[in-house]
Amino acid sequence: MTGPDNRCRLVLIAPDLPDAPAEYARIIADALRGGDAASVILPQYGLNDHDFQARAEAVVPDVQKAGAAALVVDNSRVAGRAKADGLHITGKADVLAEAVEKFTPKLIVGASGAMDRHQALELGEAGPDYMFFGKLDGDIKPEAHSKNLALGEWWSAMIEIPCIVMGGTDPQSALAIAETGAEFAALGKAVFADPARAAAVLAEVNALLDEKAPRFED
Repeated sequence: MTGPDNRCRLVLIAPDLPDAPAEYARIIADALRGGDAASVILPQYGLNDHDFQARAEAVVPDVQKAGAAALVVDNSRVAGRAKADGLHITGKADVLAEAVEKFTPKLIVGASGAMDRHQALELGEAGPDYMFFGKLDGDIKPEAHSKNLALGEWWSAMIEIPCIVMGGTDPQSALAIAETGAEFAALGKAVFADPARAAAVLAEVNALLDEKAPRFED
């Protein structure tokens, strides 16, 4: 499924659930039936590498089938074995630079961890495919963090590398992110708090963005 290319799109943060790989993959696949998502970021959440690989191998094909990119957090071995589309790097600039050098253009390599403009520019010098503002588990309030919104607005106005801003627990926090000019809004608990409603939430947020998100200029 292809998504709107002239407005902010959604990125999903896969939830921290104890389910077995097949059931976990079903939860993700069901959510993606709700509508457009550009990518799904898959954190390891304390799993050992063997269990994380089993989870990734179950999830990645369903994500790709839905037309989204599957991005594995920090574990290049699991990303390779699961045939994921990319890596989400949470480490410092030297770790990011090494990953960019080693894996692009074969894999998408994204960056996160910048706490201010200086750190963001430092990470940007490594040439990642995107910059992520916020923590993957930073959705602890209904709204997106004001600092991340400000960084997203500054970055998207100044830098060509696309950015993703972490949203809050309220699905409508995606609209505030879209209004900064950021290319992507990340939602985690907002979508997966009740996995049975995940598809409906995704559909609702896409409808909201279709109606109210600013359009990018060609």
